[in-house]
Amino acid sequence: MNGSFSLPLRDMNAQRLDLRHRIALEAAHHLQQDINRRHPLRQLFWECTLRCNVHCRHCGSDCKQLAGVQDMPAADFLHVLDSIASKCNPHDVFVIITGGEPLLRNDLEQVGRQIFERGFPWGMVSNGLLLTPERFEALRHAGLHSLTISLDGLADDHNWLRGHKESFQRASQAIDIALGHPQVAFDVVTCVNQRNFSHLADIRDFLIEKGLKGWRLFTIFPVGRAAHDPELQLSSEQRRQLLDFIRQTRREGRIHAAFGCEGYFGNYEGDVRDQFFHCQAGITVGSIMADGSIAACASIRADYHQGNIYRGDDFMDVWEQRYLPHRNREWMRTGLCESCSHWRYCQGGALHLRDAEGKLILCPLQRLKTQLTS
Repeated sequence: MNGSFSLPLRDMNAQRLDLRHRIALEAAHHLQQDINRRHPLRQLFWECTLRCNVHCRHCGSDCKQLAGVQDMPAADFLHVLDSIASKCNPHDVFVIITGGEPLLRNDLEQVGRQIFERGFPWGMVSNGLLLTPERFEALRHAGLHSLTISLDGLADDHNWLRGHKESFQRASQAIDIALGHPQVAFDVVTCVNQRNFSHLADIRDFLIEKGLKGWRLFTIFPVGRAAHDPELQLSSEQRRQLLDFIRQTRREGRIHAAFGCEGYFGNYEGDVRDQFFHCQAGITVGSIMADGSIAACASIRADYHQGNIYRGDDFMDVWEQRYLPHRNREWMRTGLCESCSHWRYCQGGALHLRDAEGKLILCPLQRLKTQLTS
């Protein structure tokens, strides 16, 4: 395996859309307007616990081995699903269980079975540390539809980021377990940072050799522990090279790579993801947090929560009545966004990149503007 990758750096105006992308983005814009109007709930994240068995350098949450917030009782979350099922077809709403680390819940299989019996497909995001063949089989029989495992580099890099000396070995084993059951949709996510950036080709080849089909890559946004850690943030040049790497990997076709939902990237749209960017938080994506908060995307700061099930708020009432700021984002058209020619397609970017006052923490497209020289 080649220890690094090198791509030609082009003199490219990140602000000017070519005709192909302008036509495609215009079509996507009209489709998104209809989705905003209908706002069909399609994904529901459940933060089932704040307990975690690793100590990630980049974690922006309060996850810890002994969390101050108790695990949400299963009955409370199932009550939310009953509310949703009274207004939506449960087969159309995919439940994604997150944490913390979901596998720390001893009742996860029982909860999964209850979710499945209510007609909701469900999946899980895990660090893989506690996944065994026996546990996976039990989860599969409880209706597990999908699984995502985090792998943030080969051994040294992954263990460094996750803060656990056995994390890579366990994650690698978890990948092998999941790949042995192709009936469960499975992918790997990688948080790209300064330490693993030059090893992306090695990580890709490692995953291909295992037989993985789907790989998602993210950058780490500067919030929480990551806000003041320079080892976690990529330069503008590295961000451009990362997108070029993903685009090249997709063209090669040996593994289906895709960039995460960080934001809008102009002429990279349609080339590094399967869909054009639009932040779906509060439009098709909702969340129930561990403390009962009714949120949009689970990655968005608590300032944007819309209610709380422990204050008597019904999820579907909140979904229909309180999410207008997520569906009409003109309030975000300030600062860099105010006169940006890309506003029509970006709509202010991802909500997780906004601070408590609604100000933009960073603009991913702006980060690509740096002139590159070979």
